[in-house]
Amino acid sequence: MEVVIQTSAQHLATLAADAVAQLLADRPDAVLGLATGSSPLAVYDELARRHATEGLSFARAQAFTLDEYVGLPADHPERYRTVIDRDLVGRVDFVPGAVRGPDGLAADLRAACEQYEAAIAEAGGVDLQILGIGTDGHIAFNEPGSSLASRTRIKTLTAQTRADNARFFGGDVAAVPQHCLTQGLATIVAARHVVLLATGRGKAEAVHQMVEGPISAMWPATVLQLHPHVTVLLDEAAASRLQLADYYRETYAAKPAWQGL
Repeated sequence: MEVVIQTSAQHLATLAADAVAQLLADRPDAVLGLATGSSPLAVYDELARRHATEGLSFARAQAFTLDEYVGLPADHPERYRTVIDRDLVGRVDFVPGAVRGPDGLAADLRAACEQYEAAIAEAGGVDLQILGIGTDGHIAFNEPGSSLASRTRIKTLTAQTRADNARFFGGDVAAVPQHCLTQGLATIVAARHVVLLATGRGKAEAVHQMVEGPISAMWPATVLQLHPHVTVLLDEAAASRLQLADYYRETYAAKPAWQGL
């Protein structure tokens, strides 16, 4: 696990966008994993800028989103398919149908989850997965207590997650759905490269547990310690609980330029 600490959130977004751009240069038909929420927004802004001004193309790429609320109408502004279209897909040149997400309106949710797993496998798996992390250590909607071997499935959201997400629903916790479909922890870990972004002191404890704590279902993101290629991009506030922060800074400063992320 590589930990990169920077003073500027924009610098973190640039690093993540660099990784995506390099992947697409090497493999134009790459498969991306797209997260929603606040953490990746600056990354998507940077990718959209590069598409508009530098010709960065997604025309041959595919992408899969991490999760979806159950039961939100197709035209709801906070449905994650709508959100990712607004934040990234509609701003670049993915071809129609190239970006897929779990179907939170399916009549048979279990079958929809199995079909989603099959679609990811058929695409060859995710090459680069963008992630955020919740204050309780969840990634995607894998809440504390989630199986480390879990695959795409229905989950019940914790009160903390619903409270954190209420800001997207006008501050009304009751408007946040109780259930979601989410890629499982084993699904996420199957991605070949994971790039996780976290900013702000509110994420500091979750980041500390993820990077330096024991692997535990109580902090689902700790499963990433088992992954061979994880890049954790942090601002100073999110890194403030890390015991080995100075070592991470020294390691990144001494990193050979040819390595990339």
